[in-house]
Amino acid sequence: MSALTIANLAKRYAAASGARIAALDDLSLAVGAGELVAVLGASGCGKSTLLRLVAGFETADAGTIRLGARLLSGEGTHVPPEARKVGIVFQSYALWPHMDVAGNVGYALDVAGADKATRQARVAAALETVDLSGFQARRPGELSGGQRQRVALARCLAMDPDLVLLDEPLANLDVHLRASMLASFKAFHAKTRATMLYVTHDQAEAMALASRIAVMAEGRVLQFADPRTLYREPATAAVAAFVGRGMVVPCEVLDASSVRLFGQVFAARRQAGHATGAASLCVRAENLAPDAAGFAARIAHTAYIGGAWEIEAVPDAAPALRLRALLGDDAQPQIGDRIRLGLRDAWVLPG
Repeated sequence: MSALTIANLAKRYAAASGARIAALDDLSLAVGAGELVAVLGASGCGKSTLLRLVAGFETADAGTIRLGARLLSGEGTHVPPEARKVGIVFQSYALWPHMDVAGNVGYALDVAGADKATRQARVAAALETVDLSGFQARRPGELSGGQRQRVALARCLAMDPDLVLLDEPLANLDVHLRASMLASFKAFHAKTRATMLYVTHDQAEAMALASRIAVMAEGRVLQFADPRTLYREPATAAVAAFVGRGMVVPCEVLDASSVRLFGQVFAARRQAGHATGAASLCVRAENLAPDAAGFAARIAHTAYIGGAWEIEAVPDAAPALRLRALLGDDAQPQIGDRIRLGLRDAWVLPG
């Protein structure tokens, strides 16, 4: 497998007004050989455009795409999709309904002119990798959604690609099947050590699968880091709000380890060298808990979420804010109740 290197990539489309709208804006990303990287963002952030450019379905306006030492796009070069050695798994599976599983998995090999023995061996090996040995004669309509997705994975594997692109591959599956397919994807990657770019809007998928995640918005990468760093140390307010439903609230940094929030002083984490004074704090529901020494608030909403209560609390010092907090199973909170909340392990946003 090969590393994927994207540098200063840009793509613009013409709007109805005649203006040029940037889908990607000076985007750079480096995926190591054999690494599974997720591209995460809301609809319209540019992640699907990125996938199409890497696959070769569209031409970039600027920047370069390299797969290992090969230049795929940029500097006057545009390698067509069929010559890129890039496999794609679509959310719709894109299987031929009139072909059996073996026909679907071996289709690209037929197009490439592989001999019968080579085709049969690679199809069998690919199906074994995704735990579908013996399914060669079945039609897609006889398979479950998860099995069809694994056939799509096997088709990729049979091509022996240098890179696998996964475009929202679990979007059409129900919640329970998604969980089992996540395990299948992890097993697939562990067996093949394929270089993978996994495009999704679902942060739970990205967190569960990827070694690193690129969070995108408005055609740019806001932060590229491992899942734990993204969650615990978001680089911007947008990343904090998108990953883990973080709440961004104003605070005052007092020193290297404490902040003032709603009139009370709490410990908080921050980057070394962060200036004292006004700042923004990323607070998550699990960072807040009942504490007699905490800030005063009123409960405005409650919801039992199984094993815990999630409340929305309005701080007395900031009545325009609503903060989510988690209470124990036996708390029985009521709307209008008074509560004092303490803060633990919050993160001061950089900048």
